[in-house]
Amino acid sequence: MRGRSIKKCAGCGDHRSEVELMRIVNNKGEINVDPGGIMSGRDVYICPQITCLDAAVENDELSNALKIEISDSIYNKLLEEINHG
Repeated sequence: MRGRSIKKCAGCGDHRSEVELMRIVNNKGEINVDPGGIMSGRDVYICPQITCLDAAVENDELSNALKIEISDSIYNKLLEEINHG
């Protein structure tokens, strides 16, 4: 069952159950949030908070984990997911 494993937030570094975190996936160059955990591709987890998103971008954890440059459009897409999640 999903949610039983512990993941590390790329922003704050806290370890939490994956159901508490937002999964971000790079699937062939397309960045998506995957709430169901079913998309394939490189992934990274962050707490669904703006401070964690900002920290993960600033310390290059998102770009390193996803192997893609975090453009303003990707950042804004993730920010919108946090604000509406």
